[in-house]
Amino acid sequence: IERQVERFAPGFRVRILARSTRHAAAMEAYNPNYVGGDINGGVQDLLQHFTRPSLSLTPYRTPAKGIYICSSSTPPGGGVHGMCGYYAAQVVLREWEK
Repeated sequence: IERQVERFAPGFRVRILARSTRHAAAMEAYNPNYVGGDINGGVQDLLQHFTRPSLSLTPYRTPAKGIYICSSSTPPGGGVHGMCGYYAAQVVLREWEK
């Protein structure tokens, strides 16, 4: 990654003061939610897209009234930064309008 960034931003590498790395097992030991070292909350297959964190048409709403969630464990999942927050906010706004 550094090499690629350096191609487009010469001088990038010399600005790096330190590194901290962990292998997959260490990531999982650090946080059990990082199954296999996956920081996006584990495998996201088609089934899980509709069942994470639970089977629901509004996965951002919790059973507790007025409590909503958004994270890599809610659609569209990790790696689509910001979208789960956007979708959760849309649910909140729709429910406030009722």
